[in-house]
Amino acid sequence: MKTIKLTKMHGCGNDFVIIDYPEYEKTGMKMDELAKKVCDRHFGVGADGMIIPKTDTEDTDLGWYFYNSDGSTAQMCGNGMRCFAKYAYDNKLVDKKAFSVETLAGVIKPELLENGLIKVNMGKPVLEDKKIPFWGERTLNALDREFDITPVSMGNPHCVIITDEDPMELAVKYGPAIEKHEFFPEKTNTEFVKVKSRMEIDMRVYERGCGITLACGTGACASVVACVLNNLTEQKVKVNLLGGPVFVEWQGSKEDTQQDIFLIGSANYTFFAEYIL
Repeated sequence: MKTIKLTKMHGCGNDFVIIDYPEYEKTGMKMDELAKKVCDRHFGVGADGMIIPKTDTEDTDLGWYFYNSDGSTAQMCGNGMRCFAKYAYDNKLVDKKAFSVETLAGVIKPELLENGLIKVNMGKPVLEDKKIPFWGERTLNALDREFDITPVSMGNPHCVIITDEDPMELAVKYGPAIEKHEFFPEKTNTEFVKVKSRMEIDMRVYERGCGITLACGTGACASVVACVLNNLTEQKVKVNLLGGPVFVEWQGSKEDTQQDIFLIGSANYTFFAEYIL
């Protein structure tokens, strides 16, 4: 009987299976196939994504292989990066609390804070349509509705919709249609945002390749960027996700969008296990 060791973690309920590369090699499987197998919530461990640390990078301290539960790759994942950072430090893959990680979205820099939270420099938001990529107007038709949207990339595409309605109901009903909308050639994550004050928002998300999830770090960042650009919030915002709160800081503005955005939140272990292939 073939088994591999793995770790289950979550950031605000956005959950991940982490498998060291030598354990992955034992499987003899392609990474996308393994991701679909272990992330299955009925026949596998159950997770929104799978992370495999990469220790042979040249220009960064570490890298990662990141897969969604459907076997697709994602350029970045903020909640996943916080879990990855804690895992990497605790398992001595790095010997410092602030380090660099190679991702498909570029170099990301997480830092373990003294209060137990993890702060991640998520880089600069991308607002240029062709780089998101986004081909369309700032209004979008989905099913029976028209929405005003703000497209943003945090290394992965996001469609932010600010609403006074219940964001969860909208995410469930319209998320699947918007994910595959023709305006987004690489599909998109969709965030429905309700502004509570200039310092706090509620956000619900339909993630590309995952569906409804309890949290999305890049989505929280994209939502705050959209709120700041629309003059709805200040530059430091509490983002209430289904799985708990995170904090986002962005010193940018309409006049200066090229500022780094920071995501601050928790990362937690769920269990360690041996998985039977």
